[in-house]
Amino acid sequence: MAMKLAGRLALVTGGGSGIGRAVCVRLARDGASVAVADLSADAAAATVGLLPAELPGQRHAALAVDVGDKASVQAMLARLQEQAGEPPSVSVSAAGIIRDQMLLRMDEEAFDQVIRVNLKGTFLVTQAVAQSLVSARAASGSIINIGSIVGKVGNMGQCNYSASKAGVEGLTKSTAKELARFGIRCNAVLPGFIETPMTAGIPPKVMEKLIAAVPMRRMGTPEEVADVCAFLASDDSRYITGVSLEVTGGLFL
Repeated sequence: MAMKLAGRLALVTGGGSGIGRAVCVRLARDGASVAVADLSADAAAATVGLLPAELPGQRHAALAVDVGDKASVQAMLARLQEQAGEPPSVSVSAAGIIRDQMLLRMDEEAFDQVIRVNLKGTFLVTQAVAQSLVSARAASGSIINIGSIVGKVGNMGQCNYSASKAGVEGLTKSTAKELARFGIRCNAVLPGFIETPMTAGIPPKVMEKLIAAVPMRRMGTPEEVADVCAFLASDDSRYITGVSLEVTGGLFL
């Protein structure tokens, strides 16, 4: 496999499980040094244990971070830059949570928690990485934010999650316009129904209905989302910014 990310430093939040972990593995396979950031230090360390390091100088790190807290994000990025001697040229915001409930029964705390992690967290990481790249006068950078197809079409029981992911897409498109002049690209990836810990608790009968709505008649895998992230991180996508790539198996066509 061509090492298209050789010599690059990649930061992945939410890297302790699910899509984030798959992204870490794929970027490392492509030659990047990967900083795995997660609320759980143990989960981040477990992911690092799965990463290949076949190139000279390729090093991986596990970092604890609360993406919804600005001081935590800044401290995490400062530690990373101190260890690596440079800011990450690739950033993937995959940290996310769900607190599902129907609108009529959802409490304010459940709404705030999801917005704090999924939207505010993506904003804080995007801002911190962009500031570090501009300060370092980096030649280029790729910021990739994990949204969701439900941010475009909505989903019953997920008004908080849908709102947060719609915000991620708007944030990405706006920052793409602002950061292009610095050589920093910003894109979003919108997964559909993916086999992750978030979807593991869906009842079988509900799952059957969901899969029936997917033209490809199956759920996606975290690795299939990671493949798209690897493309956006590489120079193969060097003229692509401000887009949202759907990884849905044709859902909601």
